[in-house]
Amino acid sequence: MKHAFQTLVFSTALITASLGAQTQQPAQPAQPAQPRPANADPYANNPDAGKTQFPLAAPAGKDSGAKQGGLAGASNQGAFDPTKWKYGPAFDAPAGSKTWNPVKLKLQQGGKVTGGTVFGASDPSTYCAMANAGYDFIWTEMQHGQTDWQNVARMWRTCPHAKAVPGVRVAYTDEREIQHALDAGALVVVVPTVDTAEEAIAARNWTYFPPLGRRSNGGGQAFDAGMWGTVPGGYRATANNNVVLILMIETLEGLKNADEIAKVPGVSAIFAASGDLGNFSGYRQGTPDYERAINIVHDAAIKAGIRLCGPFAWRDRADFTCFQAGSETAAIARGAAAELGNLANTQGQVEVGPLAVKKPQ
Repeated sequence: MKHAFQTLVFSTALITASLGAQTQQPAQPAQPAQPRPANADPYANNPDAGKTQFPLAAPAGKDSGAKQGGLAGASNQGAFDPTKWKYGPAFDAPAGSKTWNPVKLKLQQGGKVTGGTVFGASDPSTYCAMANAGYDFIWTEMQHGQTDWQNVARMWRTCPHAKAVPGVRVAYTDEREIQHALDAGALVVVVPTVDTAEEAIAARNWTYFPPLGRRSNGGGQAFDAGMWGTVPGGYRATANNNVVLILMIETLEGLKNADEIAKVPGVSAIFAASGDLGNFSGYRQGTPDYERAINIVHDAAIKAGIRLCGPFAWRDRADFTCFQAGSETAAIARGAAAELGNLANTQGQVEVGPLAVKKPQ
């Protein structure tokens, strides 16, 4: 018994020593400090809080006089005046930057651009099928559809680099609507029922970053590497050169101001709304009064030197170069009909049950 106890003690000591040898590893050489990632804020990622120096900051407890005069070496001197402010080069696109939005490039080249409409779908697989079906952009419908922005953002980030770029018709000219679209990754923005040049300017302002517009640099998935964060020149610096802004002329007031609307800097195209121009005028397509309305929009685009958009049915109409095509449900129906050929709609004709074909009385 005594011998067994001694053996147990010896074994325990041996195991303890072995474990101690395993935990006491030789000291590793110090690793060099990793460089902090680049950031727009030079004071970000500070490991020693409280020790950062702010050499150009206002003195503690004193009026710096910044409203009356600029700091030494600044481009802007004298009393502060927003109307005279010299915009800085921090967000200039690199020299020689090329267009990376295929829709923008195609419009610039005079090609015919088509937008496939996603009206009610919120499932990413349906969106991605439409985005890879051959359209240039997807017209995600937020004016008449019931989809919310969270669903839209999820669809767009599922296949951000599909053949068709993300586009949207927002509900109205509004900072929230347009910036939700752009921050989620939209490269084509369609604004409905634009009636005046002032409304066109507002749409332009919320679409473009300064100095052309007033878009806030608030982030969003558009800035992510998986979407547009790695484009040549950087997203913030090149976004203004790649976004497409289309304004819809739909009302009699819009027709009256079409020339001024089309001339607003930053507007890529105006859209002759085939349905609502009939709705607001009271005339059907093909009548002289209706066609006069369409021609007013046509003339405004030609005079302003911008593109002219309309329904896909007008793809052969003079000077129209961008179009809204059918919805996802229409595309499914057309695709199935094309695939089935003469086997389409040849269902069995049962005589009983809820699927029975009713005979004419």
